[in-house]
Amino acid sequence: MKYIICQEVKIVDMNEEILTQTLFNRGEYEAPAISVGSSVLAYQLGLREFDVVLDKREGKHQRYSVVDVEIDLMTSPTSTRVFLEPVTLIVGQHDIGQA
Repeated sequence: MKYIICQEVKIVDMNEEILTQTLFNRGEYEAPAISVGSSVLAYQLGLREFDVVLDKREGKHQRYSVVDVEIDLMTSPTSTRVFLEPVTLIVGQHDIGQA
């Protein structure tokens, strides 16, 4: 089954003031059945200026829990989005620089 993997990201400054909140699309993947409570091993997220990006540097992976599975029955073919637990990124602390 095809899943669109998403994750809510809150970007804050060093004083924990919210600068922005966004839904990061990790991409579309083919996988067996995924349910709430499952774990997903994926790259950590980082910041490149104020853009949320995957941190593909060595050793930068993490386990995330699935918190919701949304099946859109109003589209044809139906789409299934999987939401991973939300993360908070701090400007200046989670910057990964230029690729």
